[in-house]
Amino acid sequence: MILLRLIAEFMKTGLFSVGGGLATLPFLYEMSQNTGWFTANDVADMIAVSESTPGAIGINMATYAGFKTAGIPGGIAATFGLALPSVVIILIIARFLQKFRSNRLVEGTFYGLRPASIAMITVAGLNVARIALLNLGAWEASHSLGDLFIWKALALAVVLFVAQKKLKWHPVIFIAISAVVGIVFKF
Repeated sequence: MILLRLIAEFMKTGLFSVGGGLATLPFLYEMSQNTGWFTANDVADMIAVSESTPGAIGINMATYAGFKTAGIPGGIAATFGLALPSVVIILIIARFLQKFRSNRLVEGTFYGLRPASIAMITVAGLNVARIALLNLGAWEASHSLGDLFIWKALALAVVLFVAQKKLKWHPVIFIAISAVVGIVFKF
């Protein structure tokens, strides 16, 4: 029964997460709240693992979430559920897009989907930043600005952001640096 529910939940996610893998994040947060299969902190871990491994982030996250929920069969079920809507939709679109590409409704649909994708990705990114960089529990207890931030994580994020913009190194190098710094400072 859990495998069928994983397929259904991830089919919904795959159907509506327009904009790529990061657009799956709002669905994962909702799934976390509704099912209890994993926590919001687990989602942050999923992002770290998914960004650090080959493949599409959405598929990696579905596989990770499914595995965390129901082992290998769960990973397979969640991945299948996430991918199925895209495969079906792309096959249908590929068949008809050439014919309708200049249609005003099709153009309007694509025009509307772009900002929706950006909004979903932005909300997901802000949720990840909140989990990784803020300590809301400590701040609510003390109301001290010093307790609001996880300072080492914030400093690492800023340094890596600036370094990535300036140095233009491959993302794997920044991931490796982050892992080493995390181990050394035990974030």
